[in-house]
Amino acid sequence: MTLALALQICSVFGLTSLLAFGGGNAVIPAFERMTVHVHHWLTPQQFTDNFAIAQAAPGPSTLIVSLLGYRAGGIWGALIATAAMVVPTGLIVYGIARVWDKGHGEKAFRHAFQDGLAPITIGLILAGGMIVARHAEGNWVQVVMTLVATVVLCATKVNPLIIAVSCGVVGYVVGA
Repeated sequence: MTLALALQICSVFGLTSLLAFGGGNAVIPAFERMTVHVHHWLTPQQFTDNFAIAQAAPGPSTLIVSLLGYRAGGIWGALIATAAMVVPTGLIVYGIARVWDKGHGEKAFRHAFQDGLAPITIGLILAGGMIVARHAEGNWVQVVMTLVATVVLCATKVNPLIIAVSCGVVGYVVGA
């Protein structure tokens, strides 16, 4: 891995980490733009596939960072991307938490700030979902399964694993 590539990976994931309100899924649009369209480390389909793998694996949603870093620069790319995503925001959150806990925790500003971040987070996550859906290959059966799974997950307390396995079985049976 070259120094230039390592610096690119650091800048992509380090700067993007500062926008990750609501977790890693909130910055999927930025990851897609930088890794696919700016640096050309992945194709749109590879990005979608890596997103699916990261979501299927147990653990935090930021696992996609390691996968994208790996696609860009191998194992060192994965390590650099993960560190760049976690370290800057971890230090910032630690510093803010120390100040927040020293008497500023119940002021009106705190509540206004937190209430203001909610719609931003929702918008970023929805934008990420739209980007991944745009690149996903699918037929009408898969679209219907996605809609049914979404309704069931939103309207009931069925374990998501049961829904995922059910969709896999239906897809296998109908050849989707």
